[in-house]
Amino acid sequence: MTDTAPTPRRRPVGRTLLLLGLSTSLAFGPLAPAFAQAPIQAGMSQDLPSFAPIVDKVLPAVVNISVVQKAGGGGGDDQADQGDDDDQDDNGPQLQGPGGQGTPFDEFLRKFFEQQQGRGGKGGPHAAPNNQKVISLGSGFIIDPTGYIVTNNHVVGDAEKVTVTFADDSQHPAKIIGKDVKSDLALLKIDAPKPLPFVKFGDSDQAKVGDWVIAVGNPFGLGGTVTKGIVSARGRPIADSSYVDFLQIDASINRGNSGGPTFNMAGEVIGINTAIFSPNGGSVGIGFAIPSNSAKNVIESLKTSGHVDRGWLGVQIQEVTPEIASSLGMDQNHPIGALVSSVSDDSPAAKAGVKVGDVIEKFAGKTVEKMRDLPRVVAETPIGSKVDLGVFRKGEHVTLPVTVEKLDDSKVASVDPQTGEERPGHAPSLGLTLSNLNPDIRKRLSIPKDVNGVLVSRVKDGSPAADKGIEAGDVIVQVDQTPVTKPDDIIQKVKDAAKAGKSKSVLLLVNRHGQNRYVALTPDEKNG
Repeated sequence: MTDTAPTPRRRPVGRTLLLLGLSTSLAFGPLAPAFAQAPIQAGMSQDLPSFAPIVDKVLPAVVNISVVQKAGGGGGDDQADQGDDDDQDDNGPQLQGPGGQGTPFDEFLRKFFEQQQGRGGKGGPHAAPNNQKVISLGSGFIIDPTGYIVTNNHVVGDAEKVTVTFADDSQHPAKIIGKDVKSDLALLKIDAPKPLPFVKFGDSDQAKVGDWVIAVGNPFGLGGTVTKGIVSARGRPIADSSYVDFLQIDASINRGNSGGPTFNMAGEVIGINTAIFSPNGGSVGIGFAIPSNSAKNVIESLKTSGHVDRGWLGVQIQEVTPEIASSLGMDQNHPIGALVSSVSDDSPAAKAGVKVGDVIEKFAGKTVEKMRDLPRVVAETPIGSKVDLGVFRKGEHVTLPVTVEKLDDSKVASVDPQTGEERPGHAPSLGLTLSNLNPDIRKRLSIPKDVNGVLVSRVKDGSPAADKGIEAGDVIVQVDQTPVTKPDDIIQKVKDAAKAGKSKSVLLLVNRHGQNRYVALTPDEKNG
């Protein structure tokens, strides 16, 4: 950041992920123009099917959702570039979920919501005063005649008021029954004066690439909009979501489609529209929907208890690459499983006898094809369940019985889908992801035995830490001349510095390859 005003420059076209809720201030600005897309021409040997019978059947059960909240609240939609956009205005605050927890899409959020609220000092037609109410628009669908409605967590956010609008323009106040940040799902309830039209979940596992789908929702506030397309791909991991492998569809979905359903040709919901990749904020035919089979258990838990309990195994894992598979004596042409790099003390895995170097190939009879499969299947397992782990260990296949315990977010780390490393703590105001230092990491990174501290497992581009040259693999030995041994030590020091004021810096003693150096960092409150 410089002391002079940045020179306006042409923004590079980059790939962005956009959550599909639509936020506007009560003082509405002018509508943005729509840009038509050229239809794709293809030879057809037969006429296309009519979707009218399906639409007539499902449309009454699809609703529009408006959420009123204070400016700066956690709901609505937001957009930020992935990778190649170095615009200074991108460094805004990350949106937060309930209790200060981030959504699975934090790295991709910010810009659209800022544009709607005029953050970053830009103002403009969508700027809203700090005390002005903001309306977030999204979609949802009725799953029960008594009035239960499914939508996205990021649509409702920390709402003050939620209103559901039906196809006949009648409006009903809604209560939030429960929200789940990790899956980005929420369940609402309205008092139904009579039994309501509703739709049923289908089997998303039966959806094949190339199958027809229909998306229905509230794009740009234009309720009751229907678009058609196909399933473009399956099993897409996006952002930091370890618990959902998304369906990719090419039906046109835009801002305001969040929480709306994707239907198969039987009129069953096989997905909940959540996000799109886009260089310009509009649909380019790359949309993502939460598969219905991933949503069913979450929605049932929200309906029953208002929250979701997830299973916990207690291992750090990483991908089995062809090179690793070859060194372990596995099939390098088709490597499967999750390689255990560390086992938490007194965890279910430790009690079952899982060891560092094991490859978990099966869980409860299900093959773990990829590393990211394991967190999802473990999370979906009922607490207290006894299951078998299929483990490859030193050339042999071993079966280990394990009892799944409850995931405790305050103590247990998640799995990083890119590196497979555990992420016990974050210092977002410094731009750091931190991990405990254990014997396995010491060996892999050649960290000397006499170096004690906290491992830097990731550094966010453009952050204070990145600007001062801190790199992944560095070990933070001290903070403000006090030794640190776990991520929480650093996080607390950063919080103390933030409370002391913007000018308060933290002094880090960083060890790299056995060499120490001091680095002074000023926490960036926008990212804290």
